[in-house]
Amino acid sequence: MKTLKDMLAEARQVVPEQGPADLKRRLDAGEPVVVVDVRDPDEYRDGHIEDAANISRGFLEFRIGTVAPEPSTPLVLYCQTGLRSMLAARQLKELGFENVVNLQGGFQKWAQSGLPVAKDRPLSTEQIQRYSRHFLLPQVGEKGQRKLLRSKVLLIGAGGLGSPTALYLAAAGVGTIGLMDGDVVDVSNLQRQILHSTKDVGRPKVESGTETIRNLNPDVNVISLPTRIDVDNVMDIIKDYDLVVDGSDNFDTRYLVNDACYLAGKTNIHGSIFQFEGMASVFAPNQGPCYRCLYPTPPPAGLVPS
Repeated sequence: MKTLKDMLAEARQVVPEQGPADLKRRLDAGEPVVVVDVRDPDEYRDGHIEDAANISRGFLEFRIGTVAPEPSTPLVLYCQTGLRSMLAARQLKELGFENVVNLQGGFQKWAQSGLPVAKDRPLSTEQIQRYSRHFLLPQVGEKGQRKLLRSKVLLIGAGGLGSPTALYLAAAGVGTIGLMDGDVVDVSNLQRQILHSTKDVGRPKVESGTETIRNLNPDVNVISLPTRIDVDNVMDIIKDYDLVVDGSDNFDTRYLVNDACYLAGKTNIHGSIFQFEGMASVFAPNQGPCYRCLYPTPPPAGLVPS
């Protein structure tokens, strides 16, 4: 009769393993890998790898098709220590899945390596009602909404670009918004900067914007940053955020934000507008060019209006 040790030894002969750092590199590079957590739901809720699908070991053979419809789908399985997932990976191999890897050391080693861990918190009744339309969208759903609530976005500029961006991020339930702007509200701003109102004229934009966001969605933690971004503070400020949205109105800031995001490995969402024309771009690290790649040098001063 085979022992657990025998079964694990046999499984390791056919199932390759990779460490947490290797998996993190694959995920950061945007590889189309499907990560499956084979632990029980209560273990998963206590902490899991971001974007991992939770399919308990006992249901894996029946439900794996929901996340991996093709046998060639790259799969990485994990459990708490890597033992259950090793046996589960072997089972998938026997079912014909060609590209199955076990996470060496499991979730325990992932967490001990200091890699990011996501935790699911129960949604309140009010949150379920507020985000009910998101739950109907397969591209979002409850899992996507939980991810939004855990997300942190830095918004540079609370003006014409930053205003609608802030409102929609807050309405969608982005959990933390860093609102950065060193200006005050002027009456001439009000025909386009919808984050502010007439009563806010003369107030700092981050103060007015924070109030508006909190009134719209009390779920959102707004971090007010009433200053301008510069070479001395940029790296320290962006380090705590998942995404940076650049709504600035000058080239010095755009190039500074681009370079900082590149160095920090942060995705830079860039927007610009002039009269009735505008553009938006996503500069994701290791997935394409950056802003400076497209525009190596800024235009001469005064040639392009802000």
